[in-house]
This record gives sequence, C-alpha cells and structure tokens, in this order.
Amino acid sequence: MEIALKIVTHEFNPIQMTFLRFFIGSFILLPFAVKGLQNKKICLKANDIGFFALTGFICVVISMVMYQLALLYAPASTIATLLSSIPVFTVLFAFMFLHEKVYHYTVISIIINIIGIIVILNPRQMSGSIEGMILILLSSVAFAAYSVIGRKRIQYYGGTALTCFSFLFGSIEMFFMILITQIRPVSNFFLQNGMNLFASVPLLQGISVHTLPNVIFIGVFVTGLGYLFYFLGMEATSTATGSLVFFIKPALASILASIILNETITTSMVSGIILIIAGSTISFVGDRRMQRIRNTCGTA
Repeated sequence: MEIALKIVTHEFNPIQMTFLRFFIGSFILLPFAVKGLQNKKICLKANDIGFFALTGFICVVISMVMYQLALLYAPASTIATLLSSIPVFTVLFAFMFLHEKVYHYTVISIIINIIGIIVILNPRQMSGSIEGMILILLSSVAFAAYSVIGRKRIQYYGGTALTCFSFLFGSIEMFFMILITQIRPVSNFFLQNGMNLFASVPLLQGISVHTLPNVIFIGVFVTGLGYLFYFLGMEATSTATGSLVFFIKPALASILASIILNETITTSMVSGIILIIAGSTISFVGDRRMQRIRNTCGTA
C-alpha cells in the first residue's frame, strides 16, 4: 500500500486519492456485501446507515486522509513502520471498551514488535519530518478505533459488508467535502491560511493512460481486497491477534521500498525486521495453541 501510494503522491491531491481508492474499493466489494446481507436476511435500517456513516468517517475521512498526507513528508518504509503501532492502540481499546482478554503471548509479541519498530526507525537517525510522524501516529489511533468499533458488529454484518459500506459511506462523505472545497470562499480560506492541499480539491484531474493502472491497482487490490482480507482475519480470531499482522508490514514495505523506490535498507532495519518476524511468529503460534485448547475443551 505504501509503495503504490508513494508513487502517485505527486500526481494526485492526497484528498483526491483517498476518495478515489475507497470509492473504487467499495464498488468492488459491493456485490459480495449485498449477497452476504441477503444470506443473513439483513435489511439495512436508519441505525445501520448511521453506523456505517460513523465507521466510514473515522476510517476514510480521518485515518486515511492523515495517512495519505503523511506520505508527503516521510519515506514509504517509515510510514509502514509507524503504521504498525495500530495493534498497540487496538489492544488497548479492545481491552477498555470490548473487555477482550489479552493473553501473555500477545503482550510478549507486542513488546518484541515495538522494539523491532524502534530499531527500524533508529531515533538517532530518523528520516522524515515530524509532521509525517505525527500524522501517521494519529492515523493509527483513528484506525485502531475503527477496528474496535467494527469488531462490535462484524459478526452481525460480516466482514465484507462492514468493510464495503464503511468505505462507501466514507467516500460519499469525502465527495461532498471535496465539493465544499471548491466553493470560492472556502477555497480562499484554505489558501489564505497556507492549506493549499484543501483548496479546490479535484475529483478526476490527473487520471490518464499513464496513471490509470496505478489507480486501479490501489483501488481494487490494495483498498478493496486488502482490507477485506484483514477484517475476515479479525472475524476468525480476535481484534488483538488480527491486528498483529500489521507488524509484518515494515518488513515487506522496507524490502519493496528498496527495490521499487530505491530507499536504503540499513543494518538497523534488517535487525528490526527480524524482531518483527519473531514477534509475529509468537503471536501466530500462541493463537493456534489457544484455539486448539478451546476446541479440546469444547469437544470434552
């Protein structure tokens, strides 16, 4: 995700790109979401619309806009690494609001992964501006809140429907916000206060034969299918365990950023990647053991 979005950073307005990828992603998922609701015999009502409007606002309008803005200020590998702080906030929120139990192996895994993240970032030689760091951490907090809120109803709607309609309503909210930025007094306000990115945000400008493949890849595969698999994974495990897959992102993103964007892989980055893989392995092994114990107790 970070690599693909970094490539188009200077070709699209960040607000515009956020709208485009979630709008495309929602329509890719829509047939599957509708079928899932039909199988569950669910007819969306006013309170369901309100719920999706809320999750869409938190995920798309808040979290992903800040995420896209952060890519303007920091390398893709750094953004991917900081985004891995999501599970830390998710575990905290899940414990506080959902009263989910946190197992000892989950805590150990998180600690090891946090150490790995710190090693990769290498605070003494941290690259990227403070603006990028703050934006991606705020994005992580917002996405963790979205994950926990979604967890409360994911069994009811199903992962596909929850993801699809959150994206759809979030992109609709962004559509109207973009239209508002094109009103002259609003546009002038942003320009006069040095917030040019929020002034007269375009909808389709920049889409061409050259950029269309990237837009399709980002909208269909990264946004639509990527988040679908993430929520289906959470549906099969728990919020805490499901979110731990984000710790794999720094390893993959750093390698891909080196190959595609020519970002440097340092010794500290390699050491951090090893720690992250080790921490994630502890989580996966612990979760499988716990699942076997539950199955054994259930059978008994």
